[in-house]
Parts: sequence; structure tokens; C-alpha cells
Amino acid sequence: MSAATAKRIRRGRAAAAVAVAVCFGLGACTVGPDYRRPDTAVPAAYKEAWKRGPLDKGWAPGRPNDAIDRGQWWAIYRDPVLDGLERQIDISNQNLKAAEAAFREAEAIVTKARAGLFPTLDIDASATRSRSSGSNFSSSSSFAGGGGRGNISNNFQTTAQASWAPDLWGAVRRQIESGVASAQASAATLASARLSAQAELATDYLQLRTQDELARLLADSVKAFTQALQITKNQYQGGTADQSAVAQAQAQLDGTRAQLIAVGVMRAQLEHAIAVLIGKPPAEFKIEPVTTTIAVPLVPGEVPAALLQRRPDIAEAERKMAAANATIGVDVAAFYPQVTLTGDYGVSSSMLRKLLTAASRVWSLGSSVAQTVFDGGLHNAQVAADEAAYDQAIANYRQAVLSAFQQVEDELAAERVLAQQATAEDSAVAAAREAERVINNQYLAGTQAYTAVIVAETTALNDAVSAVNIRQSRLTASAALIEALGGGWDAAQLPDTDTIERDQPLNFNPIPPTFPNR
Repeated sequence: MSAATAKRIRRGRAAAAVAVAVCFGLGACTVGPDYRRPDTAVPAAYKEAWKRGPLDKGWAPGRPNDAIDRGQWWAIYRDPVLDGLERQIDISNQNLKAAEAAFREAEAIVTKARAGLFPTLDIDASATRSRSSGSNFSSSSSFAGGGGRGNISNNFQTTAQASWAPDLWGAVRRQIESGVASAQASAATLASARLSAQAELATDYLQLRTQDELARLLADSVKAFTQALQITKNQYQGGTADQSAVAQAQAQLDGTRAQLIAVGVMRAQLEHAIAVLIGKPPAEFKIEPVTTTIAVPLVPGEVPAALLQRRPDIAEAERKMAAANATIGVDVAAFYPQVTLTGDYGVSSSMLRKLLTAASRVWSLGSSVAQTVFDGGLHNAQVAADEAAYDQAIANYRQAVLSAFQQVEDELAAERVLAQQATAEDSAVAAAREAERVINNQYLAGTQAYTAVIVAETTALNDAVSAVNIRQSRLTASAALIEALGGGWDAAQLPDTDTIERDQPLNFNPIPPTFPNR
């Protein structure tokens, strides 16, 4: 190799190094808008939390020292069976498994985008044996009657090929930014699905326990009405009661039995729903009845501004905004020149034994710059579409915030009004029980017809059933309020960028994945 040739090679390598350094420096440039969370209207306080009325004595807003367990918010009901069921949600619920798989997919997409920051390196090896045509002779040779047999040649080659497109304008970094935000939105979706499943299970369980309470009430009434029927029959046989009293007592008993049987239908359906929520076939699952009742809890209150951090669906909408904003930068980068650096190094020889000698070495360095001059408005349209998608994400975010405030206000109103209704209904039950006692004594004394007894007992039973139903509504409203407040979740639980990228490490020795039998 001559001195001049060696000098040119050194200059070329130096120029390539300078180009790479410049590209790294320009890599700090990231085009497109930087993300800023848009403002949204947030009230200073919940309207329903501070309403008062003549029947609100038993209701009060949450105190600052009240707290929902941030991991196990259902513990507020102090029910060990509910606690055990809720713990199975993460293990067996199929909707959560699907949401978790979607999150892992979003993490993989981030790794896929991050790969664009690095060069690609391919290694290939080839061996060929070829024969050239034997008819490629001069015309004079052909007329002379000669005929060639062709040439047989071998070629052995091994080459390493590298290619790198420096992220000069931040398109890849914007893709990563968008992917990370989308993965965080997926994590929020998972949290939202978990909270929804937990709240649904709690609601079904609370309803099931009030069905147990209703069944006990009706069973006690059936027992009492059975005794009353027997007394009426005895009185009829003794001539102190007529046939109509027996018929009325029988009708009352049978009607109450029918109500008790109907409770079994609702309870069975709730039990089946809980089984599905924890990922079990209904045929293999059973919840035994209990004789205790669940107290209506006092749900802690919060300022409305905290809801923006406590609701996973709001966090999901906000992260989708960030992803849509980053996508704008990806398409803005398409307006700028794209630089690609390439390099090949290898060995090539017609004889295998000479393949690894210095004389067989081959290499090349190259670069290219591409710039779109005219595309008929394609890139402009794409950026306009991205901006419209971002505006849509903003509107969806603000709507999610408004809907969240509405849900909290709805459940606060339900909690307040149902507390008033429970107070009134409890008073009605007490009065109906007293009227039932007085009229029954009057009937035994012969001063009232049995019809009055039936009416009083039916009224007392209906009021007692209404009281149980109101308790059920209050319990389910408390679960709905906790869900509306975020169930103890917080946006700080979203995985950060480092966590998302660390979960998907670089693979410098890629091999085809293996999948277990499923």
C-alpha cells in the first residue's frame, strides 16, 4: 500500500469520526411541541359534601384523619370473607390478565422504538460455485468449429454490515416518548380495570349479604305467620274464628314464602357473578350465609383537586394526551433531511484456504442524505391529523375529569339522601311494629277483626323489607363512592420511563423466542 493511499484512508476515517461526532451533537435537537398538561376546571369543593337538611344528623363528611387503605380499600367494611375474595382478583380475574398483557405489549413497543437509537449489525456468509457460458467466444473461433466448455469458479465470502440512521431531529426519541406515555396509559387502564373489578365484587358481595339479611327477615316472618295460621285454625275449630280468617292467614303465609324463595334467585345470581370475577366456575364456588350484618361505613372525603391524581381513568386520558403530543414531533421530523451511515467489512476469496488472509479483506464506508422535496402535502396532512388527534385527546381528558366529578357528586348525593331515607324508614318500621303489637292484642281481646291483624303485619313486614333494601342501597353507594374517588389509587403508582425501559432490556444476541404449551 502506498503512503498516499494510506493517508487518504486515514483522512476518510477521521472525516467519518467527525461526522459521527456532529451527528451526536445534533442529536440533542428534538423537533415538535414539548408536552404541557392542559388546564381543566376544578371546583374548590364538592357541592353535595356540604349540604345539610333536617334529617342529616347522622351524616357527616369525611374527617382529615379518615383514610382508605391505599392497597385494600375494601377493609373499610371489616368483613374477612370479602377480604379473601378481593385478594383473588389479581390472581384469577381474566379481564385483569388481558389488561396486564396489554401493558406488557406496550412495554415491548417502547423497546421496539428505542432500538431505533442504535446501529444495526448484520453478519452473513456465502459460498457459491458457478459455471460461465461456454458459447462466449469470438466469431472466428466459432466458425473454426471450436466449442468452449465454459469456466467454473468458486467464491467464498463473509461480511459484517453496519447501518445507522442518527436521530438528528428526535423522531426516535419522540417515538419513545409516545410509547412510554402509551405504556403508562396502559398501566392506568390496568389499574382502572382492577379497581372496577374490585368495586364490582364488593358491590355484588354487599348485595349478597343484604339478601342474606332479607332471607332471615322473611324466614322469621314465615315462622311467625305459620304459628299465626295454626292459632287461627285452632280458633276456627273452637268456633271463635271464621273460615275467612284461616284463608287470610294462609294467603299471608304463602305470599311470604314466595318472597323468601325469590330471594334465593337473586342470591344465586350474585354468587355466580362473584365466582366469575375471581376466575372460578360458578359450579365450584359457594359463599355460606351468615347471621351478621355489615355496617354502612363513613367514606373519607377529599378536595376535588385530589381526584386528578386518584382516578386511574383520568391518568389514562392524561397519558394518552402526552402520547398524542409526542406523535406530532415524530411526523414533524419527517420534514428534515435523514442521514444514514453504512459500513461493510469482510473477506472474499475464490479459494477457501485464502479466505482469512489479509489479501482477501474487503471493506467500505458510506453515507447518504435523503430529503423529501415534494410529497403532494402528505407530511403536512399527517401533522394536521396528529394535531387534531391531540385536540381530541385534550377534549377526552377534560370530559373524563367532568365525568369523574359528576360520579363523585352523584354518590355523595346518594349517600346523603339514603341516610335521610334510612332514618325515616327506621322510624316507620318502629311505628309499624308497635301498631302490629297493639292490633294483635286487640284481636286476641276480640275488639279487632283478623283483617286488621293481616294489614298491620303486612305493613310491618313491607317496612322492614324496605329498610333492608335501603341498607343495601347505602352499602352499594358507599362502594360506588370509593370507586369514584379512585379506591386509594394514586398516579404516583404509574411506572416511570426508567422502569418501563428497564423491564425490556436490550438483546445483543437475539434468538427466536420459545413459547410454552398453553
